[in-house]
Amino acid sequence: QVQLVESGGGSVQAGGSLRISCVASGYSMSTYCMGWFRQAPGKEREGVAAIDSDGSTSYADSVKGRFTISKDHAKNTLFLQMNSLKPEDTAMYYCAAGPGGGSCHPHSMGVGYWGQGTQVTVSS
Repeated sequence: QVQLVESGGGSVQAGGSLRISCVASGYSMSTYCMGWFRQAPGKEREGVAAIDSDGSTSYADSVKGRFTISKDHAKNTLFLQMNSLKPEDTAMYYCAAGPGGGSCHPHSMGVGYWGQGTQVTVSS
């Protein structure tokens, strides 16, 4: 049974920081492409950041320089450190895993598993 569980969301003021986490169960994320997606009301779900099995990272242009994706294999946990938050970052953030190999980028990763999401709200 593969399961992804996010935590750490909340409400912060613009310019603030937040770190969200995703704990994976039922498989080892060390060989997976892992990513973070987000979806705001009325908008399509978009890829935010991705990290490959070798630790290589990539980001959507909208968050580049502000967000950092990382992982802890020993804890089977994925992180997203979000700094300099903006109101437009407000969304439900989803953890995703791509077990099938191939491209590992926010816009192109193939997702096999999704978490339930954690809400991030940034006030102006």
